[in-house]
Amino acid sequence: MGPSRKTPQSDFPWWLVILALAGAYAFAQTLTSDIHAQVLGVLSQGIGITLLVTVTAFAGASALGLLLALGGLSRLLVVRQAVKLYIEVIRGVPIIVLLLYVAFAGVPLMVEAWNAVMTPLGLDPIRTRDISLLWRAVAALVLAYSAFLAEVFRAGILAVEPGQIEAAKALGLNGWLRFRLIVAPQAFRTILPPYGNDFIAMVKDSSLVSVLGVTDITQLGKVTAAGNFRYFETYNLVALIYLTLTVTLSLALSRLEQRLRQRDG
Repeated sequence: MGPSRKTPQSDFPWWLVILALAGAYAFAQTLTSDIHAQVLGVLSQGIGITLLVTVTAFAGASALGLLLALGGLSRLLVVRQAVKLYIEVIRGVPIIVLLLYVAFAGVPLMVEAWNAVMTPLGLDPIRTRDISLLWRAVAALVLAYSAFLAEVFRAGILAVEPGQIEAAKALGLNGWLRFRLIVAPQAFRTILPPYGNDFIAMVKDSSLVSVLGVTDITQLGKVTAAGNFRYFETYNLVALIYLTLTVTLSLALSRLEQRLRQRDG
């Protein structure tokens, strides 16, 4: 037998060692440098907002994306075409443009339509300014990512063997039970890598809410750098915080994939 061939997956993660050392050095600076400690203290206040936006928007996008995926597999032509239209339009618009459109055009139009219907019924009108920019940003990210997740879910559902679904029908399982017991568990294993990658991408794209003045990590970094003029130190720490979040999530995702493969194997 010839020598065993190493695959990229079996390589020792030197990149992680280098990244961990660089991160440890950068965080060590905050213990010895007053400016680093001050900047990190300010930026840490935005971590909660970043995580809130990420988790809330991704949960909403997942729910809407699943509905779109099921609609795209509908027997009704009009439903399939409507879903396809939505997906193509949303995916064709940059997220930052969609963010600005929802915040400053979509929400005011919806408020105006709501008031036109509800005011004659005796309900108090609502004002556009009553809807915070934070939730407008979350709504825009839900719309943006639902179009991408819809395709992920659709591919996962189609990957399930049709014979298993037919067998479930023969056992008398209704549509909901077939989906919950047969389709969803198998589809989840298929879509886990792209689904997890989209969640990590959401962490990074959540920084776009800073254009609306939402006080996430990026916005606090911009304000801090404009006040202390220490752009190098400030944006180094901004990048480090995002890198810590995304690498941690990436490692957790890889670990989960390994456990699922071992269990299935």
